Amino acid sequence: MFSIAPIRFALLTLFSLWALCTAGCGSTPQPRHVPNQPPTEVNFSGFWELDYSQSDNIQAKLDSLVRDLRKQSAQRAGAAGVYQQPTAGVIIGGPGGTNSGTSIIGLAQMADLVTQSQLLEIEQDTHDIKVKREEDYALTCEFFAGQYHTLETPLGKEICGWDGHQLIFKTILPEGLTIQQVLTMGADRRRLNIATTVISDRVTSPFTVNRVYNRYQPTDSGYSCKMTISRGRVCTTEKQ
Repeated sequence: MFSIAPIRFALLTLFSLWALCTAGCGSTPQPRHVPNQPPTEVNFSGFWELDYSQSDNIQAKLDSLVRDLRKQSAQRAGAAGVYQQPTAGVIIGGPGGTNSGTSIIGLAQMADLVTQSQLLEIEQDTHDIKVKREEDYALTCEFFAGQYHTLETPLGKEICGWDGHQLIFKTILPEGLTIQQVLTMGADRRRLNIATTVISDRVTSPFTVNRVYNRYQPTDSGYSCKMTISRGRVCTTEKQ
């Protein structure tokens, strides 16, 4: 089954409701159902560490999203023959009061919150997979040939399964929020990409962050992490 730690999941839900939604949110995007055929040649098992140099920068992605939304708004206004004066805190032109500054920042904050794990330990066999993430809830999924595994919970719908060579975890929360994580193995099997997409009814474009992980072999050394201005959080090994 696909399980998420209840306390952590509840916190994510509360955060999403506070940051992204107001009364009257619309319908939730529905998952794309495709045949689920676990590819035997793809095995994510092993230990993985985050590669900052190859991973997306949250602020850069946020700036790009804002530019895209403003461009879309300007195009809509131009097509309608209307001039719109920019308004602080709002990406003008979103239908139904969407694309507020609060909603856009909330979308980016949610993406950052669920992609912070620097170390992964993955266990996979022909029946299931468990992705254990540092300081975060584990992603687990049982494999069913020909279909995604879907679980209804009081907090929403959880879906997981294979789409070709990619493994998908999707969580559909109340109030129009969806979080999707797609795992893709590099051609050399030494690199793992996790694309996390957060979708909200309050923002007309999704927010996607790619985190790249490299294989490593754990030793008797542990990890010591510190914050740096130029590189963000940097982890190095230290002897225990």
